[in-house]
Amino acid sequence: MKLAEALILRADLQNRIQLLRTRLMQSATVQEGDAPPEDPATLLADVDSSITELQSLVARINATNATALLPDGRSLTQALAARDALKLRRSVLQSVVEATSLTGPRYSKSEVRFLRTVDVPALQRQLDALARELRELDTAIQATNWSIDLV
Repeated sequence: MKLAEALILRADLQNRIQLLRTRLMQSATVQEGDAPPEDPATLLADVDSSITELQSLVARINATNATALLPDGRSLTQALAARDALKLRRSVLQSVVEATSLTGPRYSKSEVRFLRTVDVPALQRQLDALARELRELDTAIQATNWSIDLV
């Protein structure tokens, strides 16, 4: 199985567990005299087996990420950490740019005037560069995911 397939399976398992949780909650209590829509014991067993399968799969994914290398020599783990850092940088800069547009209209000269303290065009250029870098890194990660076998 390729790493990318394992990642898809992980997402499916996480969704299944959430659905089982919802079904279990709906079956956890019933009005006196009524039967639950599903057997809670069976649902709990399904949740337990799904979580055990997820735990094993995540361990294998993490082991693969630690040993698989991108074409630039970085491990997938390092690339994923770099991608998270790029996303965080982009998010912070985007918040700053959005904050500069929060100044309201002035109705008279006696109202408080707000001034920007950052160079918005420069921040936009940084955002564009981060977006490009993020796209390139994500493409390299995805290509590696489809070329590497799961440990």
